[in-house]
Amino acid sequence: MQMNQLQRKNPNKKAKRIGRGGLRGKTSGRGHKGQKQHGGHGIRAEIRDQIKKLPKLRGRGKHGNKSIQPDNIAVNIAVIEQHFSTGDTVSPLTLKERGIIGGAMSRTASVKILGNGDLSKKVNVEGCLVSETAREKISKAGGKVA
Repeated sequence: MQMNQLQRKNPNKKAKRIGRGGLRGKTSGRGHKGQKQHGGHGIRAEIRDQIKKLPKLRGRGKHGNKSIQPDNIAVNIAVIEQHFSTGDTVSPLTLKERGIIGGAMSRTASVKILGNGDLSKKVNVEGCLVSETAREKISKAGGKVA
């Protein structure tokens, strides 16, 4: 056997090329004259015309529909248990002073206290959004939510 006689066991299948004579003959299944017979061309979909009539939203970018309002900064009850003692006031300012929240977002975003963890200390919460489970745990420990 020579090198030029080697063949693959399963040769690759070639895609059938349409519109170039051969097996299909004459018009090759494309009808007759006109715009629709040529490859790569066709009648533009109606949706394109409708899209062109919409106002341009230039500069909106990839995430143009994202809200400009900052998200809430989430703080769990377990974190408050670690960093605060009995009788302390939990507010966005005290959370920032103790290093729990920080960065540029802490200036504009509101703080939301979530109920993940256990609370055994009596703390007063002011100026924060509080979830229902967190509200129950704070009141059960003897604290107040203002």
